Amino acid sequence: MPRWQHPGGKLRELGAQALSDTELLAILISSGVKGKPAEAIASEIIARFGSLSGMARQPLEAFLQFKGLSDVKIIRIAAAFEIARRLAKEAPHGEEKQAP
Repeated sequence: MPRWQHPGGKLRELGAQALSDTELLAILISSGVKGKPAEAIASEIIARFGSLSGMARQPLEAFLQFKGLSDVKIIRIAAAFEIARRLAKEAPHGEEKQAP
């Protein structure tokens, strides 16, 4: 039986690559609301938009429909997608740029 109660523990123990898209999103969401944990919210979002890529193409207002997503959580998700976009532009083909 796993020793973790939250995807963050799983990430710490097994590494980020071991987590599903839902678990990674649940970490960004952080906490759920009464009767709906962060993983359930994350699962609902991914089911609605089809994938992380589908999520990334949505306007911020599209996330307001999900019970349990506050403005802070929506902003955190938007910031994570922007970081990913910038990283993708920085390092073509997954290679790190070398410092001059």
